[in-house]
Amino acid sequence: MVATGSDWFGDSGIVMAGFEITNIRNRILVSLPENSLALLGDFLQPVELPAKQVLVQSDERPSHAYFIENGLASMIALSPDGESVEVGHIGFEGMSAAHIVLAADTTPNQTFMQVSGCGYALPIDRLRRATEEDPVLLELLLRYNPYAALQLANSALANARYSINERLARWLLMVHDRLRSDDLPLTHEFLALMLGVRRSGITNELHVLEGIHAIRATRGNVKILDRQKLEVIAAGSYGTPERIYEDLFGAQLNRPRFG
Repeated sequence: MVATGSDWFGDSGIVMAGFEITNIRNRILVSLPENSLALLGDFLQPVELPAKQVLVQSDERPSHAYFIENGLASMIALSPDGESVEVGHIGFEGMSAAHIVLAADTTPNQTFMQVSGCGYALPIDRLRRATEEDPVLLELLLRYNPYAALQLANSALANARYSINERLARWLLMVHDRLRSDDLPLTHEFLALMLGVRRSGITNELHVLEGIHAIRATRGNVKILDRQKLEVIAAGSYGTPERIYEDLFGAQLNRPRFG
């Protein structure tokens, strides 16, 4: 669903494609100089991104790249026999279909909205043309790809070497970073799917985190009470991609507890 500028934005800002962009949240778009942003502006469409909307279908060329303003997308690795596990998150810091910048039309991974939000849709063909015309834009998106790849590598490391408790703490921290809210709209079933474990295992680990007053879990919601405790539990499974992001973009991804 495409929204008009008046649905989301105020009266001042950069005028593009018949609407005005103010208070851009997406870190990639924020990082662009005005002339590079203007190069995309006539083609960026503000869109609603409901939960479960597929942004990138496995082995299919996407029609659009999505620059997420709020909400949360998950990148899922799929096997031919139906197994799946989450390997990455995308929030306001990133974009879907980053593989397009590397001249790959398709990916075996799938990306879909885990938590509803909104963002900007950019036609893939226009994205490719813009990167050919604007070396600044190309450089920025090329810098984003190593960060995304590092996040995937650290997910593999966490899945192989860290306990469910540590992985759950890492996952909650990553969601907390991107939603910028202490209330995370997550169900036990979805947590189990994302971490590739049984629902009962997730329920037990949530109870452990509640017992130390790090979180409060209710139906369909996990509230972060003490982020520092989660960081201690996550240990080395969390933090490296976040530090790299800050180095690449000069913008902080992980943040202290929200008010």
